[in-house]
Amino acid sequence: MEDHLFEHVRPYLDRTIEERIAYIRAPRWIGHQAAIESHQRLSDLLSRPPSLRTQGLMIVGPYANGKTMIVERFAVDCLKASADQKVWIVQTREGAGLGHFYASILHALNAPGGDVWTVGRKAEQLDHLLAALRPKVLIFDEFHNALRGRPRDVEAVFAFLRRIGRQYDISPVLVGEVTVYDYICATSEMASRFELFPIPRWSYDEAYLSLLDSLEAALPLARSSDLSAERKARHILGLSEGLIGEIVAILTKAAIAAIQEGDERITRSSIDNLRYIPLSKRRHGPIREALL
Repeated sequence: MEDHLFEHVRPYLDRTIEERIAYIRAPRWIGHQAAIESHQRLSDLLSRPPSLRTQGLMIVGPYANGKTMIVERFAVDCLKASADQKVWIVQTREGAGLGHFYASILHALNAPGGDVWTVGRKAEQLDHLLAALRPKVLIFDEFHNALRGRPRDVEAVFAFLRRIGRQYDISPVLVGEVTVYDYICATSEMASRFELFPIPRWSYDEAYLSLLDSLEAALPLARSSDLSAERKARHILGLSEGLIGEIVAILTKAAIAAIQEGDERITRSSIDNLRYIPLSKRRHGPIREALL
């Protein structure tokens, strides 16, 4: 009866309803093929020999598709493997120009004063930190935020990315939406410095069905839901619009309802009962109309 679950998940069937729901809601690593391959590409950047013209990586895909979770998991794994931190994640701030961009990096490196200093002072402090910390990889999450300024501001950011490779042997990793790809590939010079690793929307194929099987095995429900059955799998894909964040959200809500209602399995009708509105339709959804 419990064969559909991972071995480490089965003991949760004996927990209280509250504990099972808390487990379902907790964030979890989903080691699908694209995530595993992207980790290998990131590992290659760590193991490369020193270079005056370092190669970078673009991890590009739509929102809510797991890009941030991939890079955060990689950074945590690297920190667990070695106390010498070589990978840092920068949450790129919204706003044009080097001032905002430098402030993002200083904040990630736990440096004080980045919000009040001039651009020149920020640059000076940043050079001192990079020379002292000697990171090997700098990951810029939501990098598209740095591309919303004037062309000269964007070029200044790109010049900085080129300089940290030459001066500090750092490989930059740019994480974001398709805008990142468009800007980097606008010139051959920048395109030659960054390899693309896409995280596209999921489509109905064997990889997607395997993802559903893995998610089902991670949800502590007493009965098998057979999520990869074609009719149910296509319905979930349509509601989620191929975004892994939406797939997880749908199954999380459905699994919690299955526990609370005593069904112990996710059915097509229980998914319909969620009245889940796909992301692209929420702007004009019935809930919004009721607010007018």
